[in-house]
Amino acid sequence: MHTAHAGRPADPLDLLELDSLLGPDERAVRDTVRTFCERRVDPYIAEWFEQGGIEDIRGLTKELGELGLLGMHLEGYGCAGMSAVDYGLACLELEATDSGLRSLVSVQGSLAMYALHAFGSEEHKREWLPRMAAGTAIGCFGLTEPDSGSDPGSMRTAARRDGDDWILDGRKMWITNGSVADVAVVWAKTDDGIRGFVVPTDTPGFSASAIKHKMSLRASVTSELVLDRVRLPGSAVLPGVRGLRGPLSCLSEARYGIAWGAMGAARSAFRAALAYAGDRVQFDRPISSFQLTQAKLTDMSLELNKGVLLALHLGRTKDDRGLRPEQVSYGKLNNTRAALEICRTARTILGANGISLEYPVIRHANNLESILTYEGTVEMHTLVIGQALTGQAAFR
Repeated sequence: MHTAHAGRPADPLDLLELDSLLGPDERAVRDTVRTFCERRVDPYIAEWFEQGGIEDIRGLTKELGELGLLGMHLEGYGCAGMSAVDYGLACLELEATDSGLRSLVSVQGSLAMYALHAFGSEEHKREWLPRMAAGTAIGCFGLTEPDSGSDPGSMRTAARRDGDDWILDGRKMWITNGSVADVAVVWAKTDDGIRGFVVPTDTPGFSASAIKHKMSLRASVTSELVLDRVRLPGSAVLPGVRGLRGPLSCLSEARYGIAWGAMGAARSAFRAALAYAGDRVQFDRPISSFQLTQAKLTDMSLELNKGVLLALHLGRTKDDRGLRPEQVSYGKLNNTRAALEICRTARTILGANGISLEYPVIRHANNLESILTYEGTVEMHTLVIGQALTGQAAFR
């Protein structure tokens, strides 16, 4: 019998001792990102959320690049070549600070850089990946359109041949990083199926405007892209893929990071609620001593730890043999849904203070409303899993 454990004090934030499942190098990655966020972002993030944008986003992106966080799970071309678990831990810590910060890193590395790395020409990779890894160039990923979200195959953006060139026309909507990007990976219909195009954002006919009046992901740049007779050389097309497999495989990369990131937002809200419950006195007792509050904290802890365990299992599986789409959907669906419920419950513990930006809870809850929807809605991930269970595609 191992009785020594009985005398070890419990860590309320890690009752299951999940930290013991990580190796020393993995803990070092996590601690490095956590320390950076605590120093560089945490003191300012509530103000950035309130004012609607990260102050000096280019400077911050370069610092993220210097840490090796941009495209960190890719090999070569200046990328760090780290594991899926390392990348997941980084996403958790980034989103514990703010979902907008994790979105910046995720879109840069798992969407734009991954598309170039997986499907681009050698010229594309040499031209863009080292600068994007360093954070001196910012990328965006143009798939979603005003009338094309869950059904990307219905996109209207089109590319046609004109001699050796391509001409692109269309609009993309809800594009993270769009109006600050140096390069856009844009997906368009062609006579040869859906293809990806590398579009420098200074190309004539390309424009991007920031989307205002958001109540969620306010610290993140969200934009509309307009392509008006954008002329590109024949070499602009991504040679390595045709059809929806291209953009969907990029989305799987990003969704994996979201499974981790959502648990970061949940952890932040849970930590705030736990501390607040211990300090807030009503009826001459801290509210943490009341049964209903303890029930809430227990449920939050259960869902948080289960979500981290799921994310870690997916990370280990990804590193070992890769993930199937329905496995990624498990992580994205379960963890975003659980994280949002944790934040909502935390808000009730904080009472009226739960809606104040003096605390992180309402900011995370608002952000998670977007995270729940983007890169696959609850409905779509439910049906992906349903198809894996039954063999029937209910959405076609």
